[in-house]
Amino acid sequence: MSSIVPLSRGQTLRRLSRAAAAPAFAVALAAAGAATIIPFATAQTPAPVTAPAGLAAMLPNFADLSDRVSPAVVNVSTERAMRRSGPEMGLPQFPEGSPFNEFFRRYFEQGPGRQGQGPGAPPRRARAAGSGFVVDASGFIVTNNHVIEDADEITVTMQDGTELKAKLVGRDPKTDLAVLKVDAGRPLPYVAFGDSSRARVGEWVVAVGNPFGLGGTVTVGVLSARGRDLQSGPFDDYLQIDASINRGNSGGPTFNLAGEVIGINTAIYSPNGGSVGIGFAVPSNLAKPVIDQLKATGRVERGWLGVQIQPVTPDIADSVNLDRPRGALVTSVQGDSPAIRAGVRQGDVIVGFNGRTVDRVRDLTQAVAATAAGSRAEVLVWRDGRETRLTASIAKLEADKAAAADNEPADEQSGKLGLALAPIDRDARREHGIPASVKGVLVASVSPDSAAADKGIRAGDVIVKIGGRSVTNPDEVAERVTAAQGERRKSILLLLNRQGTERFVALPLGQA
Repeated sequence: MSSIVPLSRGQTLRRLSRAAAAPAFAVALAAAGAATIIPFATAQTPAPVTAPAGLAAMLPNFADLSDRVSPAVVNVSTERAMRRSGPEMGLPQFPEGSPFNEFFRRYFEQGPGRQGQGPGAPPRRARAAGSGFVVDASGFIVTNNHVIEDADEITVTMQDGTELKAKLVGRDPKTDLAVLKVDAGRPLPYVAFGDSSRARVGEWVVAVGNPFGLGGTVTVGVLSARGRDLQSGPFDDYLQIDASINRGNSGGPTFNLAGEVIGINTAIYSPNGGSVGIGFAVPSNLAKPVIDQLKATGRVERGWLGVQIQPVTPDIADSVNLDRPRGALVTSVQGDSPAIRAGVRQGDVIVGFNGRTVDRVRDLTQAVAATAAGSRAEVLVWRDGRETRLTASIAKLEADKAAAADNEPADEQSGKLGLALAPIDRDARREHGIPASVKGVLVASVSPDSAAADKGIRAGDVIVKIGGRSVTNPDEVAERVTAAQGERRKSILLLLNRQGTERFVALPLGQA
């Protein structure tokens, strides 16, 4: 099974078997419109091979770039204490007082390979290695959070072999970034961030890092794709590169040909734990504001709007008369939040924020997070078939205020509605856990081969609104469906409540 693998070192080096002697080959090299056949040198004909004039100028040379940036790229090694084996590490459990308890306790503490690891013995040490790069002559270093997480000691090794103890300045698990600080007693070579938004798919990129703990290694490739979502968090917006990166490259930089950092290498897609040419880097435009905050204060503060959102599917776009699937659909607005004070409503589609276009859910998540608390931001919403401009005073995101975003795409299948509806009575509230404050129409059952089943609707859900209007009995639902069909709508928007949690579903009407 293929998987997304963080790149900190955790795998042994396998030596490659020596290849058999290769036969002589010939290669056709085109220069100035003419092809020349040049034989490779063999043991029988030890003639030098000279490339056609001008070929070297046609191909990129990364040597000068490597010479400039490599002194600022460092190896990051960590150590941490490992817990002794215990019940949570696999010690079998037996009844209290059983002689087996004492037997297995001694085996796990003093068994093969564990002598000296019993009570009172020094804990074993776990070591790992990754990469990083200097971003300030005074010794600030950027790496991945997962490289240094839970580390007791952090050591940085410069290109010239100098080892320096590093202290953790701050880290941000949401973007998997961390900042370290070393005191070298001298200005250190450093690199600068570039504008990752200007990097184009197909452009050359250069990755420098510490794969498998081998030390400074330069690999070359192209930017393969942008905006990759690995489902690792709300700020996923990775650059995909095909420059070879492996375990230990974590935290190392990806450069453009100007020698600017446009990404921080973080993960690979791999069926076997090694590079298959699909690597992922945090883009510099996402990383730089985080790094600046960590350097200044050791922590990251993010803005908070106070809405729960979900993606806009084609069905939902049609049901709200939006020209195409775009924006972030507001499923709920938190009480006493900037959003509710600004006038944002449930069912609004946020299509712009503070001058930035919102095409996807993560566009809004990132834009709000990057907005300073206390500042005012314009929120552009699609409501009742037209755009409405609102102004919100952004608050600080606290741990208990994190706005949820349901990123699961809705299924696009059509079919019969397949809903059996009923009023909500006391028995229904008790059976399905429906809060007393929830008003609407109960979904009594769902046909398994219906459009409703395809959309994830199930018995016990409550239809709170349909087509933007509140409903209190099954007849009102039927009327709204009939009206939407008369308007030749492809789908109708339902607001569902499931045990207190609300979400929108666009229900196809094609075969209803």
